Amino acid sequence: MEAITGVFRSSADAERAVSQFRTIRVPDDRLTFLTPSDAGHASIPAESSEQPGMGKAIGALVGGAAGFSGGPLLMAVLIPGVGPISALGLLGGAFVAAMGATAGAALGEKAENSSTDGLPEDEIFVYEDALRKGRSVVIAMAKDDYEAERFRELLRTEGAESVDAAREEWWVGLRGAEQEHYSAPGQNFGTDEKFYRKGFESALHARTRCKEYDQVMNEMTAQMEEVEQQSGAQAAEAFQRGYERGRDYYQALCDETKAA
Repeated sequence: MEAITGVFRSSADAERAVSQFRTIRVPDDRLTFLTPSDAGHASIPAESSEQPGMGKAIGALVGGAAGFSGGPLLMAVLIPGVGPISALGLLGGAFVAAMGATAGAALGEKAENSSTDGLPEDEIFVYEDALRKGRSVVIAMAKDDYEAERFRELLRTEGAESVDAAREEWWVGLRGAEQEHYSAPGQNFGTDEKFYRKGFESALHARTRCKEYDQVMNEMTAQMEEVEQQSGAQAAEAFQRGYERGRDYYQALCDETKAA
C-alpha cells in the first residue's frame, strides 16, 4: 500500500475529495481525513449514530447507513505542536498515534486493529505543519501504481496541494532562521543546506523525534552513509547539526502546546 496525500486549504474541499473517493468505490478503511478541531468542527460527534454539526459532505460520508463500514473513527485529540484535531477513518488511530497524541480520543471499535501498512512516517511532520496552519489532510491508500496515479489526479482535480509542495513551503518558512543559526566562520549554508535539512527532517520522523542524536545514530546508518559519500565529514557535521536543531524545534512546539 502507498499513501497518497492531499493538503487542502479548505476543510469543505477536503470533505468533498473524500466523498469523491467514495464515489469511485475506494473502501472506507483506505481513507483518512484529518482536520483542525476549529469552531466549524467542534460539534463533530464521538458516536457514529449522532449526526449534528458535521456538514453536508461529512454527513453524506458518515451519516446513517452511508457511514464507514465497520464503524467510523472520530476523534478529538491534542497533537503536540498542532493543538486539537479531528480524525476520520479507520487509519486515523495510526496517524494520531504516530503524531504523538497527548489527550484522550473517542475511537471506533476497530481503532486498535487498524493496519499501519504504508503509514508514511517520514511525512507526518508535514501533515502536522499543514494542520497547524488550519489546513486539512486527506490520505488514500493505493494498492498499486495505477491506483496511486488515479488518486493523485483526483486530489489535484479537487484542489489539493501535494505533500512535496507542502514540505517545500514548510522549509521556506524556516529557512531564513536556520541559515542565520547555521552561519559561522568557514561554513557555507548554501553548500551544506541539503545535508542540514536532511538531518533536521530526520529529527521530526515519527520514530526518532524527541530522541538525542546519539540515541538514533544506528537507526540512521543508511542516511549517514549517503551523506558522507556525497561530501564527507563536513556533510556529516551539517546533518548532525540539522538533527539537533530539528529536535529543538519539535520540543519548542510541544512546549507551546502544553502552555496553551
